[in-house]
Amino acid sequence: MSLPAFDEDTRGKLAHCSTATLTTQLFKRGLRNTFIQGVRRLTSKGGNLVAPAFTLRNIPAREDLDHVGVFENPEHPQRKAIETVPPGCVLVVDCRQDSRAASGGDILLTRLRVRGVAGMVTDGGLRDAANIAQMDFPVYCAGPSAPLNLAIHHAVDLNVPIACGRVAVYPGDILVGDADGVVVIPRHLAVEVANDAAAQELMEEFIIGEIRAGRPLPGTYPPNAETKARFETWKKSRT
Repeated sequence: MSLPAFDEDTRGKLAHCSTATLTTQLFKRGLRNTFIQGVRRLTSKGGNLVAPAFTLRNIPAREDLDHVGVFENPEHPQRKAIETVPPGCVLVVDCRQDSRAASGGDILLTRLRVRGVAGMVTDGGLRDAANIAQMDFPVYCAGPSAPLNLAIHHAVDLNVPIACGRVAVYPGDILVGDADGVVVIPRHLAVEVANDAAAQELMEEFIIGEIRAGRPLPGTYPPNAETKARFETWKKSRT
């Protein structure tokens, strides 16, 4: 099934919208569970994350199957994910919110960056966290964790629906990440959410100015008709 288009105009608008604004827009559309829980930004460089999802699913490890020899097979799902996630997409990893072991380290993350991948989001841990923190692209995780993935995780599926931080993520969904965290936008809603979120951001820029000028919350936030009229005048003055 082909996915709706995701163009540069939409990407650009989402890149300048906060996850707070985006979760509000999704809430207005009846979607309440869109903010990935328990992950935080590990890297400080590279700007906001805006990219379609490519997913990797893990189940609990089992000792007779998960040993270091499995990495000699290039078809191992974790290693195959690193080599096949398309440039411009973000690798999203389902670790069942279990951060007792890493879901990657600096070598794998470096390979993603070199390949042009947009970033990584995992609800598990990452090892070599200090090195990864210096990279100039977006990485979100549940926190540092030294043990290798095989101690806890068994990678099984690529590019299938997963749960990440208690949120459903389907391949091709648009992920947006900022300093607050990561929101998942269903692909078919991306364009309208981007347009309405951009309009909301502009309105809130005006409202913050009004609040700084001493106006009270009632009638200002949310705006009444008078505030909306001042907003239209303010908006015209900016063109």
